[in-house]
Amino acid sequence: MLKRELNERITRTDAGTPMGEVFRRYWIPALLSEELPEPNCPPIRVRLLGEDLVAFRDSNGQVGLLDAYCPHRGAHLFWGRNEECGLRCVYHGWKFDVTGQCVDMPNEPPESNFKHKVKTVAYPCWEAGGMVWTYMGSADAQPPHPDYEWLRAPETHRFVSKTFEDCNYLQALEGGIDTSHSSFAHNNNLQDKKALRSRATAPKLEVHKRDHGFTYVGIRDLGQDGVYVRAYQFVMPAQQMRGYMTNWSTGEPEEHPSVNGHIWVPVDDEHCVVYNWMYSADPDHPLPRDYCIEHETLFGRGPSNSLPGYRLIRNKSNDYLIDREVQRTKTFTGIKGINTQDFALQETMRPIVDRSKERLGAADAAIIVARQLLLEATNDVEAGKSPRGVHPESHREVRGCDQILPRGVAWQEGLSNEMLARF
Repeated sequence: MLKRELNERITRTDAGTPMGEVFRRYWIPALLSEELPEPNCPPIRVRLLGEDLVAFRDSNGQVGLLDAYCPHRGAHLFWGRNEECGLRCVYHGWKFDVTGQCVDMPNEPPESNFKHKVKTVAYPCWEAGGMVWTYMGSADAQPPHPDYEWLRAPETHRFVSKTFEDCNYLQALEGGIDTSHSSFAHNNNLQDKKALRSRATAPKLEVHKRDHGFTYVGIRDLGQDGVYVRAYQFVMPAQQMRGYMTNWSTGEPEEHPSVNGHIWVPVDDEHCVVYNWMYSADPDHPLPRDYCIEHETLFGRGPSNSLPGYRLIRNKSNDYLIDREVQRTKTFTGIKGINTQDFALQETMRPIVDRSKERLGAADAAIIVARQLLLEATNDVEAGKSPRGVHPESHREVRGCDQILPRGVAWQEGLSNEMLARF
């Protein structure tokens, strides 16, 4: 269990809250690059950490992320004209560049210098890995750009997507780092008793704190066949890395071995956006796009599974289209899509889980340590220190992986090469 006041401390992310200030010390994804496909395209609404913002791509291709409300009279800049290196408010014509500086005030006298005195809130942006990243903290604490391996993978080897989730970021994140639930919630073939996660439903967990966050492994004893080890990385403040190198059902190598993961970004206290990424585990082998779409569809978030706004067709309003007959005869949940199964469980826990009522066991070791690190980060930021994982050298070489190892081989030895970045 987590005391109520500590639960509040790590779930609330608006400006001025302890966890909100932690997120504002990192570069975080704000949107996908595809959402602003070309210079001078229409602006889009963005909500991050409880703040209403507007993003636009100017005539030079640079992305701006501004306070959604014009500092003149509060009109929403989503209605603005994106033109000639600036976003122009349609109420009175005030125009702002990507730095937030007002560059034109056509309703003021020509001799006025008032525009030079007006600047709206603007957050710096940086594009990498098919995403637009932003930093929302104080300028004097701004860290270097992140250097995750998947950001260095070329576009031919990488795929990214996003999904909107109707719950607090932390319960979504905790679902991602909970390895034992995959034997149950994601058991999509009740008849397949040979699947790796059906053969050993209670993995032994090891969690080791690192500069980037922590490394954790789930070790499943397969008897004479060895041990199935899945090694994850949790990168502060809200990223998971895992490997898909071994087929869950057959134990054979995957056709396209990859490293996958998520970043959970708070929209506000009761909603989040999940950025999903995957890249080839081998620099010599691109990741075919049709394979990526197939993977996304399996998870329930492919193009055919999604609504505008990156929301899932199967959602809380229609009970995720659960099929009770399928649940009785074929799959554990009766819900189609691995991602959708997670959402059904996480979104209906309540918008923010009351962790003071929980009863945690050995299977929850990674979740316990994640909470420890998040609380540590709030204390560090309040003390004026840099939180764990904020600097690129802490995370640039890590990756997740999974593999069947011979009995008696320590995972640290057996996975030593697979857990190091290759791009």
